[in-house]
Amino acid sequence: MDSNVHIVIMAGGVGSRFWPYSRNAKPKQFIDVLGVGKSLLQLTYERFLSVSNKDNVIVVTNHDYAGLVKEQLPDLSDHQILCEPSRRNTAPCIAYAAYKIHAKDPNAIMVVTPADHVVFQYEKFANVAQQAIDAANGTDKIVTIGIKPTRPETGYGYIQYMEKEKGVVKKVKTFTEKPELELAKTFLESGDFVWNAGIFVWSTKAITNAFKEFLPDIAESFAEGEDLYYTNEEQVFIDKIYPACESISIDYGILEKSPNVHVIEGDFDWSDLGSWDSLHDLRDKDDDQNVVDGDALMFDCKNSIVKVESNRVVILDDLDGYLVGDFKDVLIVCKKDNEAKFRDYVAKVKLERGEKYI
Repeated sequence: MDSNVHIVIMAGGVGSRFWPYSRNAKPKQFIDVLGVGKSLLQLTYERFLSVSNKDNVIVVTNHDYAGLVKEQLPDLSDHQILCEPSRRNTAPCIAYAAYKIHAKDPNAIMVVTPADHVVFQYEKFANVAQQAIDAANGTDKIVTIGIKPTRPETGYGYIQYMEKEKGVVKKVKTFTEKPELELAKTFLESGDFVWNAGIFVWSTKAITNAFKEFLPDIAESFAEGEDLYYTNEEQVFIDKIYPACESISIDYGILEKSPNVHVIEGDFDWSDLGSWDSLHDLRDKDDDQNVVDGDALMFDCKNSIVKVESNRVVILDDLDGYLVGDFKDVLIVCKKDNEAKFRDYVAKVKLERGEKYI
Protein backbone atom coordinates (compact mmCIF):
# COMPACT_ATOMS: atom_id res chain seq x y z
CA MET A 1 0.00 0.00 0.00
CA ASP A 2 1.57 3.28 -1.18
CA SER A 3 1.71 6.04 1.43
CA ASN A 4 1.28 8.72 -1.24
CA VAL A 5 -2.09 7.41 -2.49
CA HIS A 6 -4.93 9.68 -1.38
CA ILE A 7 -8.63 8.86 -1.69
CA VAL A 8 -11.09 11.69 -2.38
CA ILE A 9 -14.76 10.82 -1.82
CA MET A 10 -17.27 13.26 -3.30
CA ALA A 11 -20.28 13.32 -0.97
CA GLY A 12 -22.04 16.64 -1.52
CA GLY A 13 -25.00 15.70 -3.73
CA VAL A 14 -28.67 15.85 -2.75
CA GLY A 15 -29.84 12.61 -4.44
CA SER A 16 -33.08 14.05 -5.82
CA ARG A 17 -33.81 10.96 -7.94
CA PHE A 18 -34.20 9.01 -4.68
CA TRP A 19 -36.68 11.46 -3.18
CA PRO A 20 -38.60 11.16 -0.88
CA TYR A 21 -36.29 8.56 0.72
CA SER A 22 -33.33 10.85 0.09
CA ARG A 23 -33.94 14.35 1.48
CA ASN A 24 -31.93 17.56 1.58
CA ALA A 25 -31.28 16.99 5.28
CA LYS A 26 -30.00 13.45 4.68
CA PRO A 27 -29.21 12.56 1.06
CA LYS A 28 -28.84 9.02 -0.26
CA GLN A 29 -25.08 8.75 0.37
CA PHE A 30 -25.82 8.85 4.11
CA ILE A 31 -28.63 6.27 3.96
CA ASP A 32 -28.56 2.46 4.19
CA VAL A 33 -30.34 2.05 0.85
CA LEU A 34 -29.07 -1.51 0.37
CA GLY A 35 -30.36 -2.73 3.72
CA VAL A 36 -26.93 -3.94 4.89
CA GLY A 37 -26.61 -1.82 8.03
CA LYS A 38 -24.19 0.71 6.47
CA SER A 39 -24.66 3.84 4.40
CA LEU A 40 -23.31 4.18 0.88
CA LEU A 41 -20.66 6.57 2.21
CA GLN A 42 -19.51 4.02 4.78
CA LEU A 43 -19.35 1.28 2.16
CA THR A 44 -17.32 3.51 -0.16
CA TYR A 45 -14.89 4.39 2.63
CA GLU A 46 -14.39 0.72 3.57
CA ARG A 47 -13.92 -0.28 -0.07
CA PHE A 48 -10.87 1.96 -0.39
CA LEU A 49 -9.09 0.91 2.80
CA SER A 50 -7.39 -1.86 0.83
CA VAL A 51 -6.03 0.77 -1.57
CA SER A 52 -4.93 3.48 0.87
CA ASN A 53 -4.83 4.08 4.61
CA LYS A 54 -7.51 5.94 6.55
CA ASP A 55 -5.27 8.95 7.19
CA ASN A 56 -5.17 9.58 3.44
CA VAL A 57 -8.94 9.67 2.93
CA ILE A 58 -10.63 13.00 2.24
CA VAL A 59 -14.39 13.53 2.01
CA VAL A 60 -15.61 16.60 0.14
CA THR A 61 -19.14 17.49 1.12
CA ASN A 62 -21.53 20.37 1.53
CA HIS A 63 -21.06 22.32 4.75
CA ASP A 64 -24.53 21.16 5.88
CA TYR A 65 -23.42 17.52 5.86
CA ALA A 66 -20.14 17.80 7.79
CA GLY A 67 -21.87 16.52 10.94
CA LEU A 68 -23.22 13.47 9.11
CA VAL A 69 -19.76 12.66 7.74
CA LYS A 70 -18.21 12.90 11.23
CA GLU A 71 -20.98 10.72 12.65
CA GLN A 72 -20.67 8.02 10.00
CA LEU A 73 -16.86 8.12 9.61
CA PRO A 74 -15.59 8.89 13.14
CA ASP A 75 -12.02 7.90 12.23
CA LEU A 76 -11.63 11.01 10.07
CA SER A 77 -10.09 14.15 11.52
CA ASP A 78 -11.49 17.61 10.77
CA HIS A 79 -8.89 18.35 8.07
CA GLN A 80 -10.04 15.24 6.21
CA ILE A 81 -13.55 16.66 5.79
CA LEU A 82 -13.62 19.43 3.17
CA CYS A 83 -16.71 21.63 3.38
CA GLU A 84 -18.12 23.28 0.27
CA PRO A 85 -20.03 26.50 1.06
CA SER A 86 -22.06 26.03 -2.14
CA ARG A 87 -22.57 23.38 -4.81
CA ARG A 88 -20.44 24.11 -7.88
CA ASN A 89 -20.35 20.68 -9.59
CA THR A 90 -17.38 18.32 -9.62
CA ALA A 91 -14.53 20.44 -11.06
CA PRO A 92 -14.25 22.90 -8.11
CA CYS A 93 -14.80 20.01 -5.68
CA ILE A 94 -11.89 18.07 -7.19
CA ALA A 95 -9.72 21.20 -7.49
CA TYR A 96 -10.14 21.91 -3.78
CA ALA A 97 -8.98 18.42 -2.83
CA ALA A 98 -6.18 18.37 -5.40
CA TYR A 99 -4.61 21.68 -4.41
CA LYS A 100 -4.89 20.87 -0.71
CA ILE A 101 -3.28 17.44 -1.06
CA HIS A 102 -0.60 18.79 -3.42
CA ALA A 103 0.38 21.48 -0.92
CA LYS A 104 1.27 18.73 1.59
CA ASP A 105 2.45 15.96 -0.74
CA PRO A 106 3.67 17.09 -4.21
CA ASN A 107 4.17 13.44 -5.21
CA ALA A 108 0.64 12.40 -4.28
CA ILE A 109 -1.63 10.19 -6.36
CA MET A 110 -5.35 10.95 -6.11
CA VAL A 111 -8.18 8.46 -6.53
CA VAL A 112 -11.49 10.32 -6.89
CA THR A 113 -14.79 8.52 -6.39
CA PRO A 114 -18.47 9.33 -5.85
CA ALA A 115 -19.82 8.40 -2.41
CA ASP A 116 -23.03 6.81 -3.68
CA HIS A 117 -21.92 4.12 -6.12
CA VAL A 118 -22.09 0.40 -5.40
CA VAL A 119 -19.33 -2.17 -5.91
CA PHE A 120 -19.77 -5.76 -4.78
CA GLN A 121 -16.50 -7.42 -5.76
CA TYR A 122 -13.99 -5.62 -3.56
CA GLU A 123 -10.94 -7.66 -4.51
CA LYS A 124 -11.49 -7.22 -8.24
CA PHE A 125 -12.10 -3.53 -7.67
CA ALA A 126 -8.89 -3.13 -5.64
CA ASN A 127 -6.87 -4.82 -8.41
CA VAL A 128 -8.22 -2.45 -11.07
CA ALA A 129 -7.70 0.57 -8.81
CA GLN A 130 -4.08 -0.46 -8.25
CA GLN A 131 -3.54 -0.79 -12.02
CA ALA A 132 -4.85 2.75 -12.43
CA ILE A 133 -2.61 4.02 -9.62
CA ASP A 134 0.44 2.39 -11.21
CA ALA A 135 -0.46 3.93 -14.58
CA ALA A 136 -0.82 7.43 -13.13
CA ASN A 137 2.21 7.35 -10.85
CA GLY A 138 5.04 9.50 -12.17
CA THR A 139 3.21 10.38 -15.42
CA ASP A 140 0.90 13.08 -16.75
CA LYS A 141 -1.82 10.52 -17.46
CA ILE A 142 -5.37 11.22 -16.40
CA VAL A 143 -6.83 7.76 -15.82
CA THR A 144 -10.49 6.90 -15.57
CA ILE A 145 -11.98 3.52 -14.70
CA GLY A 146 -14.62 2.24 -17.10
CA ILE A 147 -16.99 -0.67 -16.65
CA LYS A 148 -17.45 -3.36 -19.28
CA PRO A 149 -21.07 -2.89 -20.42
CA THR A 150 -23.45 -5.80 -20.02
CA ARG A 151 -26.52 -4.23 -21.67
CA PRO A 152 -27.40 -1.21 -23.85
CA GLU A 153 -27.88 1.08 -20.84
CA THR A 154 -29.19 4.58 -21.65
CA GLY A 155 -28.71 5.97 -18.15
CA TYR A 156 -24.88 5.89 -18.17
CA GLY A 157 -22.23 7.85 -19.98
CA TYR A 158 -19.89 5.94 -22.33
CA ILE A 159 -16.15 6.11 -23.02
CA GLN A 160 -14.71 4.92 -26.32
CA TYR A 161 -11.06 3.88 -26.32
CA MET A 162 -8.48 3.43 -29.06
CA GLU A 163 -8.78 -0.19 -30.22
CA LYS A 164 -5.15 -0.43 -31.32
CA GLU A 165 -3.83 0.45 -27.86
CA LYS A 166 -2.09 -2.50 -26.25
CA GLY A 167 -2.17 -3.32 -22.54
CA VAL A 168 -4.81 -2.60 -19.92
CA VAL A 169 -4.40 1.19 -20.07
CA LYS A 170 -5.95 2.53 -23.28
CA LYS A 171 -6.08 6.06 -24.63
CA VAL A 172 -9.55 7.57 -24.66
CA LYS A 173 -11.07 8.45 -28.04
CA THR A 174 -14.51 9.91 -27.19
CA PHE A 175 -16.97 10.56 -24.36
CA THR A 176 -20.73 10.24 -24.91
CA GLU A 177 -23.38 11.23 -22.37
CA LYS A 178 -26.45 9.00 -21.88
CA PRO A 179 -27.20 7.87 -25.47
CA GLU A 180 -30.53 6.89 -26.99
CA LEU A 181 -31.26 3.14 -26.98
CA GLU A 182 -30.25 2.44 -30.60
CA LEU A 183 -26.93 4.22 -30.14
CA ALA A 184 -26.33 2.36 -26.87
CA LYS A 185 -26.90 -0.92 -28.72
CA THR A 186 -24.31 0.14 -31.31
CA PHE A 187 -21.83 0.94 -28.55
CA LEU A 188 -22.36 -2.47 -26.98
CA GLU A 189 -21.86 -4.27 -30.30
CA SER A 190 -18.72 -2.34 -31.21
CA GLY A 191 -16.75 -3.66 -28.24
CA ASP A 192 -14.63 -0.55 -27.75
CA PHE A 193 -16.93 1.31 -25.36
CA VAL A 194 -17.16 1.14 -21.56
CA TRP A 195 -19.50 2.76 -19.07
CA ASN A 196 -18.13 5.88 -17.42
CA ALA A 197 -17.95 5.00 -13.71
CA GLY A 198 -16.87 8.49 -12.64
CA ILE A 199 -13.78 7.12 -10.84
CA PHE A 200 -10.59 9.00 -11.68
CA VAL A 201 -6.91 8.45 -10.85
CA TRP A 202 -4.08 10.94 -11.41
CA SER A 203 -1.11 12.55 -9.77
CA THR A 204 -1.86 15.88 -8.13
CA LYS A 205 0.82 17.36 -10.38
CA ALA A 206 -0.97 16.12 -13.51
CA ILE A 207 -4.42 17.32 -12.48
CA THR A 208 -3.29 20.74 -11.22
CA ASN A 209 -1.45 21.23 -14.52
CA ALA A 210 -4.65 20.25 -16.34
CA PHE A 211 -6.62 22.81 -14.32
CA LYS A 212 -4.05 25.49 -15.26
CA GLU A 213 -4.47 24.64 -18.94
CA PHE A 214 -8.21 24.06 -19.26
CA LEU A 215 -9.81 25.81 -16.24
CA PRO A 216 -7.30 28.56 -15.42
CA ASP A 217 -9.68 30.67 -13.33
CA ILE A 218 -10.39 27.74 -11.00
CA ALA A 219 -6.70 26.87 -10.90
CA GLU A 220 -5.72 30.41 -9.96
CA SER A 221 -8.33 30.58 -7.20
CA PHE A 222 -7.25 27.40 -5.41
CA ALA A 223 -3.53 27.97 -5.98
CA GLU A 224 -3.81 31.16 -3.91
CA GLY A 225 -4.55 29.03 -0.85
CA GLU A 226 -1.30 27.07 -0.94
CA ASP A 227 -0.12 28.46 2.42
CA LEU A 228 -3.58 28.30 4.01
CA TYR A 229 -4.46 24.63 3.58
CA TYR A 230 -4.28 22.64 6.84
CA THR A 231 -4.51 25.88 8.85
CA ASN A 232 -7.30 27.64 10.71
CA GLU A 233 -7.60 30.05 7.76
CA GLU A 234 -8.48 27.36 5.22
CA GLN A 235 -12.27 27.43 5.61
CA VAL A 236 -12.42 31.24 5.53
CA PHE A 237 -10.43 31.19 2.29
CA ILE A 238 -12.65 28.48 0.74
CA ASP A 239 -15.85 30.26 1.77
CA LYS A 240 -14.56 33.34 -0.03
CA ILE A 241 -13.46 31.82 -3.36
CA TYR A 242 -15.79 28.87 -3.79
CA PRO A 243 -19.06 30.61 -4.72
CA ALA A 244 -17.23 32.52 -7.48
CA CYS A 245 -15.98 29.32 -9.15
CA GLU A 246 -17.54 28.26 -12.43
CA SER A 247 -20.08 25.48 -11.91
CA ILE A 248 -18.76 22.80 -14.26
CA SER A 249 -18.13 19.07 -14.19
CA ILE A 250 -14.65 17.60 -14.38
CA ASP A 251 -15.80 15.67 -17.46
CA TYR A 252 -16.74 18.78 -19.47
CA GLY A 253 -14.04 20.98 -17.97
CA ILE A 254 -10.99 18.74 -18.38
CA LEU A 255 -11.54 15.12 -19.45
CA GLU A 256 -13.19 15.94 -22.77
CA LYS A 257 -10.43 18.43 -23.61
CA SER A 258 -7.22 16.82 -22.40
CA PRO A 259 -5.11 14.66 -24.77
CA ASN A 260 -3.76 12.69 -21.80
CA VAL A 261 -6.92 10.82 -20.78
CA HIS A 262 -6.71 7.02 -20.54
CA VAL A 263 -9.14 4.34 -19.41
CA ILE A 264 -8.84 0.98 -17.68
CA GLU A 265 -11.71 -1.49 -18.07
CA GLY A 266 -13.07 -2.83 -14.80
CA ASP A 267 -14.67 -6.27 -14.65
CA PHE A 268 -16.30 -5.88 -11.22
CA ASP A 269 -20.03 -5.53 -10.54
CA TRP A 270 -20.88 -1.82 -10.37
CA SER A 271 -23.90 0.48 -10.26
CA ASP A 272 -24.16 4.23 -9.94
CA LEU A 273 -27.41 3.63 -8.04
CA GLY A 274 -28.94 6.62 -9.76
CA SER A 275 -32.62 5.76 -9.42
CA TRP A 276 -35.26 3.67 -7.68
CA ASP A 277 -35.21 1.40 -10.73
CA SER A 278 -31.49 0.69 -10.28
CA LEU A 279 -32.07 -0.01 -6.58
CA HIS A 280 -34.74 -2.53 -7.57
CA ASP A 281 -32.16 -4.26 -9.78
CA LEU A 282 -29.73 -4.62 -6.86
CA ARG A 283 -31.96 -5.64 -3.97
CA ASP A 284 -33.14 -9.17 -3.16
CA LYS A 285 -36.57 -9.89 -4.62
CA ASP A 286 -39.48 -12.20 -3.91
CA ASP A 287 -40.81 -14.75 -6.39
CA ASP A 288 -42.71 -12.02 -8.24
CA GLN A 289 -39.62 -9.80 -8.57
CA ASN A 290 -40.85 -7.38 -5.93
CA VAL A 291 -38.56 -5.58 -3.48
CA VAL A 292 -40.51 -4.96 -0.29
CA ASP A 293 -39.03 -3.03 2.63
CA GLY A 294 -41.57 -2.45 5.40
CA ASP A 295 -45.08 -3.56 6.29
CA ALA A 296 -46.83 -4.12 2.97
CA LEU A 297 -49.22 -6.82 1.81
CA MET A 298 -48.92 -7.60 -1.90
CA PHE A 299 -51.67 -9.02 -4.13
CA ASP A 300 -50.93 -9.80 -7.78
CA CYS A 301 -48.01 -7.37 -7.83
CA LYS A 302 -44.77 -7.87 -9.73
CA ASN A 303 -41.56 -6.07 -10.71
CA SER A 304 -42.22 -3.37 -8.12
CA ILE A 305 -40.30 -1.73 -5.28
CA VAL A 306 -42.02 -0.80 -2.04
CA LYS A 307 -40.55 1.21 0.83
CA VAL A 308 -42.77 1.76 3.90
CA GLU A 309 -41.61 3.92 6.79
CA SER A 310 -45.01 5.04 8.06
CA ASN A 311 -46.94 3.24 10.81
CA ARG A 312 -49.66 2.23 8.36
CA VAL A 313 -50.27 -1.20 6.95
CA VAL A 314 -50.00 -0.81 3.18
CA ILE A 315 -52.06 -3.05 0.88
CA LEU A 316 -51.14 -3.12 -2.81
CA ASP A 317 -52.98 -4.89 -5.60
CA ASP A 318 -52.32 -5.42 -9.32
CA LEU A 319 -49.17 -3.33 -9.71
CA ASP A 320 -46.52 -4.04 -12.33
CA GLY A 321 -43.30 -2.03 -12.39
CA TYR A 322 -44.25 0.50 -9.74
CA LEU A 323 -42.55 2.40 -6.97
CA VAL A 324 -44.57 2.85 -3.79
CA GLY A 325 -42.88 4.94 -1.12
CA ASP A 326 -44.90 5.52 2.04
CA PHE A 327 -43.04 7.88 4.35
CA LYS A 328 -44.14 9.84 7.40
CA ASP A 329 -44.98 12.98 5.43
CA VAL A 330 -44.92 11.91 1.76
CA LEU A 331 -46.60 9.12 -0.22
CA ILE A 332 -45.36 8.52 -3.76
CA VAL A 333 -46.82 6.07 -6.28
CA CYS A 334 -45.38 6.05 -9.80
CA LYS A 335 -43.71 3.87 -12.39
CA LYS A 336 -40.34 2.90 -10.96
CA ASP A 337 -38.53 3.78 -14.19
CA ASN A 338 -39.80 7.39 -14.17
CA GLU A 339 -36.28 8.58 -13.35
CA ALA A 340 -36.49 11.66 -15.58
CA LYS A 341 -39.59 12.97 -13.78
CA PHE A 342 -38.20 13.05 -10.24
CA ARG A 343 -36.73 16.53 -10.55
CA ASP A 344 -40.17 17.71 -11.71
CA TYR A 345 -41.81 16.03 -8.71
CA VAL A 346 -39.38 17.67 -6.32
CA ALA A 347 -39.69 21.09 -7.96
CA LYS A 348 -43.50 21.05 -7.84
CA VAL A 349 -43.67 19.84 -4.24
CA LYS A 350 -41.18 22.54 -3.20
CA LEU A 351 -43.17 25.22 -5.02
CA GLU A 352 -46.66 24.20 -3.92
CA ARG A 353 -46.12 22.45 -0.57
CA GLY A 354 -42.91 23.94 0.77
CA GLU A 355 -39.25 23.20 1.52
CA LYS A 356 -40.04 21.02 4.53
CA TYR A 357 -41.03 18.12 2.26
CA ILE A 358 -37.75 18.27 0.32
